[in-house]
Amino acid sequence: MSNIFLSASVPQPNRGDFYASASPFLIQFAVRELLTVCLGRRRIVWGGHPAITPMVWAVCEDLNVSYAKTVQLYQSRLFEKYFPPENANFDNVVVVDAVDNDKDKSLLKMRQEMLAGDFVAGVFIGGMEGIFAEHDLFTQLHPKSTVLAVSSPGGAAGQLAHKLGQDSKRIDFARIYREKLAVDPTEPRDQIK
Repeated sequence: MSNIFLSASVPQPNRGDFYASASPFLIQFAVRELLTVCLGRRRIVWGGHPAITPMVWAVCEDLNVSYAKTVQLYQSRLFEKYFPPENANFDNVVVVDAVDNDKDKSLLKMRQEMLAGDFVAGVFIGGMEGIFAEHDLFTQLHPKSTVLAVSSPGGAAGQLAHKLGQDSKRIDFARIYREKLAVDPTEPRDQIK
């Protein structure tokens, strides 16, 4: 099963200007639509975020797909006290050791491990400064893979979309993913529980 990297979060008001342009509703909608279109057809790989991990778990449950075979969750041990309770539902969480109790070093190590595999695409939704760091690393490691910055939910991904010439007000996310990621909605979902 091909891997798609998901970089997404809901911006927090006290971290840069990302919150001002973000629509938390559209971020959640865009993430949910990506999962609905792709789960069981592509493996979704992401770095756990308290706003995203519960959505992934809920959609896996809704679609009755196997977590272990359709998603891969990465976390840095540095943030262990903030792990959402939904992490317990995923048997295949990769917890990457912290580096010197340093946030930047620990995140870089986790991202390097998370992005070490093969990916057909990277999808960027909402988010804050981590979107830029993950985009830079993703494109460095996977220069031939599709990059999709979803602009209409705003946040850092909206800024990235502008930089990449991917500006769009479209909110028909399922159609966007089918078009840009070449996921056929009639393709069977593998790895059903």
